[in-house]
Amino acid sequence: MDTIKHNQDAWDKKVEAGARYTKPVSTEIIEKGRQGDWGISVTTEKAVPRDWFPKDMNGLRILCLASGGGQQGPILAATGADVTVMDISEKQLEQDLFVAKRDGLNLKTIKGEMSDLSYFADNYFDLIVHPVSNVFVKDVHPVWKEAARVLKSRGVLISGFTNPLLYIFDDYQERQGILKVTNSIPTSTKEYLTEKEWKEHVLSGEAIEYGHSLEDQIQGQIDAGFVIAGFYEDDFGGNRILDQYIKTFIATKAVKIGNDI
Repeated sequence: MDTIKHNQDAWDKKVEAGARYTKPVSTEIIEKGRQGDWGISVTTEKAVPRDWFPKDMNGLRILCLASGGGQQGPILAATGADVTVMDISEKQLEQDLFVAKRDGLNLKTIKGEMSDLSYFADNYFDLIVHPVSNVFVKDVHPVWKEAARVLKSRGVLISGFTNPLLYIFDDYQERQGILKVTNSIPTSTKEYLTEKEWKEHVLSGEAIEYGHSLEDQIQGQIDAGFVIAGFYEDDFGGNRILDQYIKTFIATKAVKIGNDI
């Protein structure tokens, strides 16, 4: 099956259902951003440290990669940055355009896949913001390589992604408070569901996810020409049993160095 198309449709449906990561930010948040009081998240709960961003955001070329939903993009645009939001979901991008029109922001949207940035020239962006979303692609290496290509030398990639430990447990039982190891990493929705569960999952329109190894996530960035310059972890805010034992989301700040070292 075409998993990209399936996930595109799944996120369109999430917008219609009003899911958390599809709700656009308020005018109040945008106004605070214009006054210098702003923050964004690329994981679940924690805000990205402000010192991961340049002090002067005005005119900075930023790509919000697989980041539709009217959240990160509009806030960054409110700082004076030149923001482009790219996502596979048309309805997610509509949320960004809604905020931009409502609050008079300089923001562009492009519908496309995170692993194919051929629309953009080499060395074009100063900063890429990539919230937890590569969980929806089978291979993360093209994402890192394309991000490195379109970033300027010393450009910054801020990424959020899932700790693969989350996927070793039976998802249904974990949500019931039972931690039962059933899956190996790497994995995908199709691999850890029974045939009956898989058919129900597809028919219900739920997104297909991939559990990538930490080597693919972190060494993958390094192989693409980045140096990891920042790191923190996040969780579900205490809403899942795993929060009692380990944090299941990771954020990294990576700087493009290419052949500089």
